[in-house]
Amino acid sequence: MPEIIPNLHPVFVHFTVALLSISTGLFVVLHLFGSHLPENLRLQLRTVARWNLWFGAGITVITVAAGFHAYNTVAHDAPSHAVMTDHRNWALATAPLFIGLALWSITRVWTGKALGGWFVIALLIAQLLLLSTAWRGGEVVYRYGLGVMSLPQSEGEGHAHSHGEGHGATDKPMDFSGMDEMSDGHAH
Repeated sequence: MPEIIPNLHPVFVHFTVALLSISTGLFVVLHLFGSHLPENLRLQLRTVARWNLWFGAGITVITVAAGFHAYNTVAHDAPSHAVMTDHRNWALATAPLFIGLALWSITRVWTGKALGGWFVIALLIAQLLLLSTAWRGGEVVYRYGLGVMSLPQSEGEGHAHSHGEGHGATDKPMDFSGMDEMSDGHAH
């Protein structure tokens, strides 16, 4: 699998974004509409929101570690390096917020105290930072093509379309040379 996914950051990052986004959404719904919901549903949603936050914060630690590995091993040029650094910096600002919010939540559960409006506001701010970080990560992959295999070029008469079935398909193996880990001269 390393020839397809040269590092595990893309695997973990989607769990981080999904779990923390679900948690934020549920905490917001509970804060805004909790008094209109049946008690048993409120308790279930609160439990789901907490577990998503706690697991999301835990996997964020793994995601950041995998991100550092990707940052230091994926071959890239100078413009890509600048975009990767920007994404990394946003992640390093965002991750501690969610870890802190998870610890805040755990502390409140242990002491039997409710999470108030300030918690939800802090969670929304952290969520906006998470979405901004995710956007920047998407730019790294989809605009700069880092960490992914390149698509073959469409060539020849009648090949100005996007599908490739039956259009000169060969048994020639794909070129993975751009996926090799190598020193690119950048200090990390």
